[in-house]
Amino acid sequence: MLILAFPDYLDQTRALAAHLQAPVAEVYLHRFPDGESFVELPASLPEHVVFCRSLNQPNDKLVELLLGASTAKAMGAKRLSLVAPYLCYMRQDFANRPGVAVSQKIIGRLLADLFDEVLTVDPHLHRTPTLAQAIPCKTPVTLSASDAIAGFLAGQFEQALLLGPDSESEQWVASIGKKTGFDYAVATKKRLGDKEIELTLPERDYRGQPVVIVDDMASTGRTLASASRSLQAQAAPAVYAVVTHAVFCGDAEAQIRQAGVQAVWSTDSINHPTSRIRLGPLLAEALAALRS
Repeated sequence: MLILAFPDYLDQTRALAAHLQAPVAEVYLHRFPDGESFVELPASLPEHVVFCRSLNQPNDKLVELLLGASTAKAMGAKRLSLVAPYLCYMRQDFANRPGVAVSQKIIGRLLADLFDEVLTVDPHLHRTPTLAQAIPCKTPVTLSASDAIAGFLAGQFEQALLLGPDSESEQWVASIGKKTGFDYAVATKKRLGDKEIELTLPERDYRGQPVVIVDDMASTGRTLASASRSLQAQAAPAVYAVVTHAVFCGDAEAQIRQAGVQAVWSTDSINHPTSRIRLGPLLAEALAALRS
């Protein structure tokens, strides 16, 4: 096995390789003046090649994966794996009107055609029950960051209330609550637009302990901001937030902090100043199971 690291995910890939005691090499990238990508792999490859790269800011990254994986196959690699802790284009899972591209199916098929295995963490699936239905490759693997997040939160608080901002977050907040022994609640969310959220908290007393909002990803930050304002209106003494994927587009982090969130923590699925929770051991264990 050879693990290939892209420059934007180099530290995480080296950590993964260290856990596996596997060799790692860096993919060379160059951007031409017109925006085209030049991709260069090592001069020789083993039969099993692992590409490791999170797919936030996906359009360039997908093209570079296409170029890299196709080149690896042309060089004789027999088995290609993708470790993509953050997986892109999972939102649009059906055509809600004529002419809409079902990007989940299209990108899922592209990745399945390129890779034998795809490993990801807490994918943002709505109506698609399993990763296998989104990415029909030989071995699709869905991992959860709940153990890593639970361990981190247990080190931060003796006791806290976990809040899931919507019904989709219940799977994560319930799992983390069980592992930490913390109580949890789940709010109701209505999305009115890309940056407009209507959120309703369940009825309970929020005054006695800090509250940690738990979600799989933060993109515009409006969900976390709305939840924080609602909690402060209920006299919560302190509000924190933890997410698996810190996508944080535009002013997202500023919006969250302006809404009174005292600290924001995320995993290192995406490089960000809030990345405090390491996924290397989780990814290494899953990849080791595939290798065996």
